[in-house]
Amino acid sequence: MDTRVLIAGAGPTGLTLAIELTRRDVAVRIIDKAETFFVGSRGDGLQPRTLEVFEDLGVLDAVLARGSAPVPIQVHVGGEVVGERMMFDVVDPTPDRPYTTGWFLGQSQTEGILRDRLAEFGVHVELATALTGFEQSSDGVTATLSTGETVRAEYLVGADGGKSFVRKALGIPFKGTTDESIRMLLGDVHAEGLDRGYGHWFGDAENPMRGMMFSPLPGTPWFQFGSPLGDGDLDAETALPAIQARLDALSGGGITLSDLAWSTVWRPNVRLAARFRDGRVFLAGDSAHVHPPTGGQGLNTGVQDAYNLGWKLADGSPELLDSYEAERRTVAARVLGVSTGLMQKYVDGDEDAHHRGEETQQLDISYRGGPLSPAGTGALRPGDRAPDAPLVSSDGRKVRLFELFRGPHATRLAFGDGPSEGVRILPAGSAPAPGALVDEGGHAYAAYDVKPGAEVLVRPDGYVWSIA
Repeated sequence: MDTRVLIAGAGPTGLTLAIELTRRDVAVRIIDKAETFFVGSRGDGLQPRTLEVFEDLGVLDAVLARGSAPVPIQVHVGGEVVGERMMFDVVDPTPDRPYTTGWFLGQSQTEGILRDRLAEFGVHVELATALTGFEQSSDGVTATLSTGETVRAEYLVGADGGKSFVRKALGIPFKGTTDESIRMLLGDVHAEGLDRGYGHWFGDAENPMRGMMFSPLPGTPWFQFGSPLGDGDLDAETALPAIQARLDALSGGGITLSDLAWSTVWRPNVRLAARFRDGRVFLAGDSAHVHPPTGGQGLNTGVQDAYNLGWKLADGSPELLDSYEAERRTVAARVLGVSTGLMQKYVDGDEDAHHRGEETQQLDISYRGGPLSPAGTGALRPGDRAPDAPLVSSDGRKVRLFELFRGPHATRLAFGDGPSEGVRILPAGSAPAPGALVDEGGHAYAAYDVKPGAEVLVRPDGYVWSIA
């Protein structure tokens, strides 16, 4: 074999998967047909569960440093600020949920951070290298590249977007809808005269729910803009003069747009692949499911596809590989329902269309009832996200469960005294003991709904595998 895994597509999904594999010493190549790296925002909202994943991957500090928390949205109508609202509820972190609010960072910056992390393992994205064909057998995949090279790999992963060559070559149906009646003008642009401490909604005086949104992109001079298009905008232009004229009509002037990074007219293309796997070939991210931009679910779901798939490919056991589609396709279908429902709120003109609640955070995603999750009882069951909790070591050092989970391994938690192997967690108030940790404040026992004598096995991707 030339490599163990060949990844087609170097967006957030492909990069996350490559990091997951390389940190397990799995040989990987990651290719992309683009000649240069993408510059722009696109998926700029990172959900709390993705922040947890990024902590494990070792990129969270960079993401937090370069991004920003959600900012208030000023509502402008008739040239005046008439209100202010938050897209997210402000919720304080808890011992079991360290990240409770989304974080904003342009997709190209997120990709750059992931590429830098991947480079630390000695792996780099191969640009201008398209997958042009492949064949698979019982023991591997033979892929042909646009460079003329032939690559032999154990597995191929298509993370090559909504127009996925891999998915089309496999003939996997991509069921869903494209709604030509709903269209939105999107892009990134400089906006002189706009306060970057806020997002801005410029509403039509006759119909305030129709207008134009500008969101500051942290670490860049740009704003991401979005404007729903009505029946009279069938031939909407995406060039800068037309975008400036649209804003002037809503704002009354005073804001100068320049340096248009990219723009497009987006149409809802909501689709889900009939299968996420065909033999030794897997689909992940937009190649398997495409979402409306509402709710910030697409990038986040793709990252978690990769986080689910990486450790299973590294292990290679049939049971684990078979579980990928069963677990992630169910999640993708649910998340598509969330993002589509939010899009409909915009169409209907709901006043709370901009609001994002817990259903978008992806902290409640569970694999209960899946092939790796035996039946259970209690508040926490196999398949659920494993909560964080503060602990204290015998020498007084504070440590979090997430720190113990960090890395490519599974983690066995042994609650109470006993001979069992694993991370031993004593009840709150216990005397320090060598090799054991004490539950600080009782949060670990409460979050895991256990008593002394229980054992919990946590999967490498941070979900509960079993409780005994």
